[in-house]
Amino acid sequence: MSETIRSILATDCGSTTTKAILIELTSDGYRLKVRGEAPTTVEKPFDDVTVGVINAVTEVQELAGRTIVGEDGRIITPQTDEAGVDLYLSTSSAGGGLQMLVAGVVRSMTAESAERAALGAGAIVMDVLCSNDQRQPHEQITRIRHLRPDMILLSGGVDGGTTSHVAELAELISAADPKPRLGAGYELPVVFAGNVEARGAVNDALEEKTALSVVDNLRPTLDEENLDPARDQIHDLFMEHVMAQAPGYDKLKSWTSAPVMPTPGAVGAIITTVAEQRKLQVIGVDIGGATTDVFSVFQHKFNRTVSANLGMSYSISNVMATAGLDNVLRWVPFDIDESELRNRIKNKMVRPTTIPSLVRDLQVEQALAREALRLSLIQHKEFATELKGVRKSRDISEAFDQSGSGNTLVNMMTCDLVVGSGGVLSHAPRRVQSALMLIDSFEPMGVTKLAVDSIFMMPQLGVLSTVHEAAATEVFERDCLVPLGTCIAPVGKTKGGKPLAKITLELPDGKVERTLAVGDLDLIKLPTGSSARCTIEPAKGVDVGAGPGQVLNTEIEGGEAGIFLDGRGRPVQVPADAQQRVAAIETWIENLDLYPREGAHS
Repeated sequence: MSETIRSILATDCGSTTTKAILIELTSDGYRLKVRGEAPTTVEKPFDDVTVGVINAVTEVQELAGRTIVGEDGRIITPQTDEAGVDLYLSTSSAGGGLQMLVAGVVRSMTAESAERAALGAGAIVMDVLCSNDQRQPHEQITRIRHLRPDMILLSGGVDGGTTSHVAELAELISAADPKPRLGAGYELPVVFAGNVEARGAVNDALEEKTALSVVDNLRPTLDEENLDPARDQIHDLFMEHVMAQAPGYDKLKSWTSAPVMPTPGAVGAIITTVAEQRKLQVIGVDIGGATTDVFSVFQHKFNRTVSANLGMSYSISNVMATAGLDNVLRWVPFDIDESELRNRIKNKMVRPTTIPSLVRDLQVEQALAREALRLSLIQHKEFATELKGVRKSRDISEAFDQSGSGNTLVNMMTCDLVVGSGGVLSHAPRRVQSALMLIDSFEPMGVTKLAVDSIFMMPQLGVLSTVHEAAATEVFERDCLVPLGTCIAPVGKTKGGKPLAKITLELPDGKVERTLAVGDLDLIKLPTGSSARCTIEPAKGVDVGAGPGQVLNTEIEGGEAGIFLDGRGRPVQVPADAQQRVAAIETWIENLDLYPREGAHS
């Protein structure tokens, strides 16, 4: 079927804006043709999500010069010679997206696996209940009633293990008799993905009060995690139950060529697809106004976290409170009074749609973005871990070391690609600013490629990857990703002020040699589409990816910014003294041509 697809329309129904893209098959493969957007209309006075969809698609058809919406107000599929498209797909986070409650027996084991399953399916996890969370049963029941989630995922126990704790959790949910957030006349979907021996007890407790469905155990043994059945069931129930209650989604579902996906789940799908196809270890981040999502694929394992109170408008005051004044100020290249900084932040919170007009305003906003990104990555590392509870063979030297279980999977030295998305990254006035925000916050090590999503079309490409993988990856690489360049960051210390590394680049116009000293931050221009052979000779004890003191020969790619040479250490060392800090940042700004002259408009 994929060989006959000539045109693809995809929409993303966000909480405030509905975005539509048109992809067409050209002589150069699948390419983005045009894009349109319109306000989302899931709330009053419209109460119909398809109104916003048609408005966004109408803009697309005007730009494309081809009729896509028929006289009956529906999207025309399949394509004829003069009108319509072959495929229509959609994602959605309108109405708050998919909000879930997760329950498991042990917080650090089955409950954590269940949380990974829910997050990977694109849900916002409202709370995690477990037998050892220190809350009394009546407190847990009150909490369930108060939350009113769209769905509950219940897990617990390995197959063949004890059933009593799982049965107790099921009885708690039954006693709470939870009501769904949307829809007054239907039962709350509950997915049970726990011990097979407990299915009878769970069925007895929940079958009459909820829409119970049973899937394979997501933790069949202590050493194994099987998240796919639970994730697939969450996707199905999202469409059948949750979205069916939202205004206009029945109509939207009848139009689409494949099930509607939650927006974050679709972003995870395209990142996973690209990581598997290109055999990469990838980190992706989407920083929004209220939340920051981090996605990663390491050791073939996908993880997603949602930092629910770290964002650049509605949650910007929480970024300041969580990071602390000193951590925000270390990125600001001028002296600023604490009260003035707080006032700037509060102005942004009460006027979330405003954008900086002066360079200093932009610098403060980007300082806060660095901290929001840094904190979100910390949370992601703590969650994206090896399985806890796994039995390991240990030699005598490890007998008293229990740190091996639950180590983070996120290794910045082996990370091949960092992808940024969200307004503060995608729409920064200069691409070099986006790149440096990612470098300062995520602190890549060794050699790492950097990119941003040009117009945030990853959700649409994610749902497309489930239907037409080749088209999704072609558009992702050619039209979605904007290559920023490559970061070279040696890790380690030298003695007596010796340089960290000698770097030799064979550029298209000749050879360039640089000696990278401690504290240096420099940029070598290498345009998008160009690559260069690179030899990095680190000092003794310094690692650039081949091991301490080992020479690395590799091919590096250019981008809108170029090749960053970062000798500031990991973590990045910023002088604590205010005058020294300002002087250091001003040097970085000059070396990278980061901002226009002071006082100019950004």
